[in-house]
Amino acid sequence: MSGATYRDSGVDIDAGEAAVERIKPLVASTADRPGVIGSIGGFGGMFDLAAAGHGDSLLVSSTDGVGTKALVATAADRFDTIGVDLVAMCVDDIVCQGAAPLFFLDYVSVGSLDPDQMQALVSGVADGCRQSGAALVGGEMAEHPGVMEPGEFDLVGFCVGAVRRDRVIDGSRVRPGDAIIGIGSPNLRSNGFSLARRVFFDMAGMTLDEPAWDGADRTLAEVMLEPSVIYTPAVLALADQLDVRAVAHITGGGLPGNVNRVLPPGTDACIDTSMWAVPRVFTELQRHGQVATDEMFRAFNMGIGMVVVVDASLSEDTCSLLADFDHEAFKIGEIVVGDGQVQIDG
Repeated sequence: MSGATYRDSGVDIDAGEAAVERIKPLVASTADRPGVIGSIGGFGGMFDLAAAGHGDSLLVSSTDGVGTKALVATAADRFDTIGVDLVAMCVDDIVCQGAAPLFFLDYVSVGSLDPDQMQALVSGVADGCRQSGAALVGGEMAEHPGVMEPGEFDLVGFCVGAVRRDRVIDGSRVRPGDAIIGIGSPNLRSNGFSLARRVFFDMAGMTLDEPAWDGADRTLAEVMLEPSVIYTPAVLALADQLDVRAVAHITGGGLPGNVNRVLPPGTDACIDTSMWAVPRVFTELQRHGQVATDEMFRAFNMGIGMVVVVDASLSEDTCSLLADFDHEAFKIGEIVVGDGQVQIDG
């Protein structure tokens, strides 16, 4: 009688080793930034801060996941883009304080390890790291049979960046009269998917392979799985050239729940929604779900993925520089006297 094996229990070590071999070149493709030491395979990722030109700097870190967008990826059997979302959620958080991403780690838990699925997931993470300038220095993948079903996965990540002590962006210099510049987001990014899934699938009865709306040239799956825009390189360039007083990443909580985080005492943000066109995916969600407008702005980015605050005289220069990075940007409001509220009008 043969004895019990780890593989019989649901954990396939051979598959794990095969997956590691597949992702090694993906990890290596992100390692050309100064400061990287060693390669995948060690117990910890190492980074030389001085070699990266950040001798007198502060480290800034962030961790996040992709939420229930993972369920859409599983249903569509498409895993190659969701890693970009993971990186975006982390690096676009730390850039709000002026930090350039240095390195990134991911954690993937699965019910049963499939090397093809793992390769696709990590290919997206590596893509996001290349876009943002972060090195993918390591990670972890774990099989959880009995906790997760075969095919199920969860994807989370951790990013560390650095900013010079005298270049930290913290919102403290924001003043009434400053301009609020919104940077466009064409899609849901990685937020609000629990509501989006309920509206599209349960209330509207749609399927992933049908057109996203009447006349659409893309399926609902393509629209929902379109990867997040990564704003970090553009925001870093902006901060190098202009006086950026605050940056807010528009994720869960939308504009009201994120812009308020960078307002100093005695100020409000007044935002005029007529200053940009809300992408079709949001209007379709509101129509199918009969979602109240204030709820839409709390759950989704509504077409604005990042906000920067600058002196009003720099509005045009800010939008022009962002356009050089292929980002649509709009003056969407101004800072006024108040008590820390975000006023949504228009």
